[in-house]
Amino acid sequence: MIRNNPLEVILALDHELDHEVSLVLYGRAALGLGFDSLHSEFQMTQDVDAIISFSQMPKLMDDHKFWDALEKANKKLEPSGLYMTHLFSEDQVFLRHDWEKHMIPLVIPEIRYLKLYRPHAIDLILSKMMRGNDDLDMADIAFIASKEKITGSQIEEAFSTVRIPDIPDFRDAFARALPTVREIIRRSNPSSDND
Repeated sequence: MIRNNPLEVILALDHELDHEVSLVLYGRAALGLGFDSLHSEFQMTQDVDAIISFSQMPKLMDDHKFWDALEKANKKLEPSGLYMTHLFSEDQVFLRHDWEKHMIPLVIPEIRYLKLYRPHAIDLILSKMMRGNDDLDMADIAFIASKEKITGSQIEEAFSTVRIPDIPDFRDAFARALPTVREIIRRSNPSSDND
């Protein structure tokens, strides 16, 4: 059986919790847990990244029990090299302005307190553009595109409304990734309105 590192991290955190907490996973953990996939490379990622929405921020920041649980879980996971430390505010990630309306719930029967979600495929694609034309991220986008029927007009609308942190390197990364992502979408759904 393939080891599922993101699931191990999630279960460790859930074990330390005593109350409900909602998290939006992204990155490779979202691909491994949020799609019907047996791709072992997604299960092998060693960390779990999450997005904290503006609406969730005040409550989560004041939730000392959550942060204590996260610290305890990371301590227990430390010998295996697994961890969850990357919790980003939504304005630190490439996303559409209305991304929260399109979140997909993750069903993981083993968890008790965590309510998990992943961004919509379009928002996952946008988030994967943060490092520019990175080969691994482009392969992940190709995987997402193979699982979803994203049309050219949908991705172009997302490109025109994406919220990018006001940092020149991020704007450059987005510009570098654009041609490759457009080609991936065109190839994955050639019968769509990719014009």
